[in-house]
Order: sequence, then structure tokens, then C-alpha cells
Amino acid sequence: MTSTAQAPQSGARTAHPEHLGHVIFIAAAAAMGGFLFGYDSSVINGAVEAIRGKYDIGSAALAQVIAVALIGCAIGAATAGRIADRIGRIRCMQIAAVLFTISAVGSALPFALWDLALWRIVGGFAIGMASVIGPAYIAEVAPPAYRGRLGSFQQAAIVVGIAVSQLVNWGLLNAAGGNQRGHLMGLEAWQVMLGVMVVPAVLYGMLSFAIPESPRFLLSVGKRERAKEILGEVEGTGVDLDARVAEIEHAMKSEHKSTFKDLLGSGFFFKPIVWIGIGLSVFQQFVGINVAFYYSSTLWQSVGVDPTDSFFYSFTTSIINIIGTVIAMIFVDRVGRKPLALIGSVGMVVGLALEAWAFSYHLVDGKLPSTQGWTALIAAHLFVLFFALSWGVVVWVFLGEMFPNKIRAAALGVAASAQWIANWAITASFPSLADWSLSGTYVVYTVCAALSVPFVLKFVKETKGKALEEMG
Repeated sequence: MTSTAQAPQSGARTAHPEHLGHVIFIAAAAAMGGFLFGYDSSVINGAVEAIRGKYDIGSAALAQVIAVALIGCAIGAATAGRIADRIGRIRCMQIAAVLFTISAVGSALPFALWDLALWRIVGGFAIGMASVIGPAYIAEVAPPAYRGRLGSFQQAAIVVGIAVSQLVNWGLLNAAGGNQRGHLMGLEAWQVMLGVMVVPAVLYGMLSFAIPESPRFLLSVGKRERAKEILGEVEGTGVDLDARVAEIEHAMKSEHKSTFKDLLGSGFFFKPIVWIGIGLSVFQQFVGINVAFYYSSTLWQSVGVDPTDSFFYSFTTSIINIIGTVIAMIFVDRVGRKPLALIGSVGMVVGLALEAWAFSYHLVDGKLPSTQGWTALIAAHLFVLFFALSWGVVVWVFLGEMFPNKIRAAALGVAASAQWIANWAITASFPSLADWSLSGTYVVYTVCAALSVPFVLKFVKETKGKALEEMG
């Protein structure tokens, strides 16, 4: 293979598929993994208080049951790439679908607390796999001219999955008379909430049989004719398929497989750019965003909100999350990554500080005073909006762009692992911190949001409009 296999020869960069709807279907089917990612991540929100009551456990033990899924997430994310390179992207999706299904059934029918935790880990492993495989598959199958828009399907599917899980939880709670432990279909309501995930999990598995394998994987295992056939389907017959195959094979041969050793610097263990990536990941989680998705119904009930209303507010928060994500997708290439991150940080500081102020008041008849109650509710939505339109999307864009080619894959893996660890730390610590001081907990999150401003100003460089080859 010679270097004559260049992009302009195949015409792929400007090609448009004859059947764009088919390509959109392929990307949407793959993004179902993102939907399950979002659904499984937040569905537990509806079961927290019921699990506490059923198994009579304290805040520390409860937190571990909620957060233990993140251990599975980290393992799944770390191993998914290697699994996909060995058996293919589609088989990897099918394994994730099976694990999602098993996790949903097991979580709905636990014998004891320990096996509920086990099924949470299994579901977490599937989340980790889906978080890696979906974006990778879409990037490999999407026509270059549509890659950015189709790639955004994954994030959109995640936030829609979060919203749907909250809507389903709210509907099931109403059906159970407003009691998380009320009976539905012979089970307690919270068990049905966890079990409903069987439906999208099975759909994900079925859709995986309806979409083609990645041409890149097919070429890696020597199936050139099948790869050409799929490239013709997704990129159009106007592309020179032989030249296109040659391009991909040339790119695969010239790729540098980054290793952990490549990340090491002369001091402070990692190279500075890797620490910046880790910092972005940690700040994204340390503002307490996952408290809004894992514990929001518990949070509102703790300040006197009716359980049914608390579930409804969890749903409205997830709708705000979708709106913010759409705003970010519209402006991230227009305004730039860095300005959007700074705007988001300032907005989050305001929202979190108002929540901290509101939660500092004593409850009257088991409820926050009216002014503080409404302030807390509005501030919570404000916080989620500013997170979603900035750090929720921008951090992933930064991590995909900011590292030099030589270390990109390995550095992204380390930064993503740091994100799962930080997520676990916040998720596991919230119940105990809330028992100590709910207001104080939000002061901590406010400080983290405030510290993200000088961090971005001093260390983070804008990547908008730069080629990946320019990163250094």
C-alpha cells in the first residue's frame, strides 16, 4: 500500500448518500445504546427511598448500592474497545443489550441487597460498553459530510433516555397511588421501574441485527467486498469504493497505537495536557450534576415535597437537560468551546449558590418556607440548564480534540476513567453529606463550580476550528 491513497481521490469528503434516511436509521439504532445509558443511569432515582425502606439501611450503605454501578461502568468502558476490535462493533452492541436485559430483570426481582448491587454492576458494565461503542460505530459508519450531526445522536439519546426514565417513573408512581412501595403487577412500584428497562434493552438488541457491521472492522478482518458494499450504502455510489477502501486501510496502517507509557511526563507523573483532561473530567462531576439525576426525588422529599411532585420535578429537570443539550449542540461550533464552558460555570455558580442558601433554612412543618422552596426549585433547574448547555457537551468535545494524535486514545481513556471515578465519589458521598448538611453540601459544589472558571481561563486552550493534527 502506498501513500497515493489520499482522501480527494475517493470523493468521500463531499459525497452524499442516495438514501440518507437509511444512514440516519443506522446512526439512530446505534444511539439506542446512548438511550439505555441515560435510562439506566437515572432510573434508580425512582427507587432510592424505597430501597432504603425495604432493606432498612443507612445513607452510607444506600449510597454504595446506588454508586456501585459506576464500578461496572469503568470496567465496561475500559474493555469495550478491545472487545469490539476482536469480535466487531455489532456483536459488542448485542452483548451490551443482553447485559442490559439481565440487569433489568435481576434488579426488578432481587432476593436481597447484595444481588441488587450485583445486577447494578452488570448494568453498569453495559453502560460502559455503550458509552464507548455507540460513538465509535457512528463515527466509522457515518459519511464524512454528516459525521458531526450524526455523532450528536449519542448525546441526544442519553438526555432523552434520562427524561423518559423520569417520565416512566412518575407514571408508575401515580399508578401505585404515590407510593414507591405500592403494588403494581404483583411487584412493588420501584421494582417495576427498574424492570421496565427490559423493553428498550430488547429493542436495542433487535435493532443491532438490522444494521451493518462497521466497514473499518470488516477491513481489519479481511472482508473487503462486504466493507465496499456497506460503504456504497452509506456514502453513495458516487464514491470510488476501491480508493475509499485504500484510504481506510492506509489510515489504519499508519495509526499509532498509544499506550499508557506515552502519557508519562518528566514531572508530576503525567504530561500537563493529560492533567488538563483529567481536570476537565473531575470538574464536570464535582459540581454535583449526578445528584440531580440519581437523587433528585430523594432531595425534594427531604425538604418536604410530596413524592409524586418530587418525581414530576425530576422529569421537568430532565426536560431542561434536553433543552440545554440542544443549545450546546447549536452553539459549540459557533461560540467556541471555551466561552461556552465559562458561561456555564458562572451560571452553575449562581444556581448552586441559590440552592445552598435555600437549603440553609430550617423546615417548617416538614417543608421549606415558601420563598426558599421555590428558590431551590428554580435554582435546581437553572443549574441543570447551564450545565447542559456547557460542561455536559463541551467536556466531551474537548477530550475528543485537545490531545495530540500520538496520545489521543490513551489520554482519552485516562480522562474518561477519571470521570467515572469522580462520578462515583460524588454519588457515593451525597447521602452522607446530605445527612451532615444539605446546605453545606451545595456550598462544596458551588466552590467547585467557581474554581472551574480560573481553571478554564488559565489551562484550557480553545480547540474550535483547529485540525486534530495541530494539537500539541
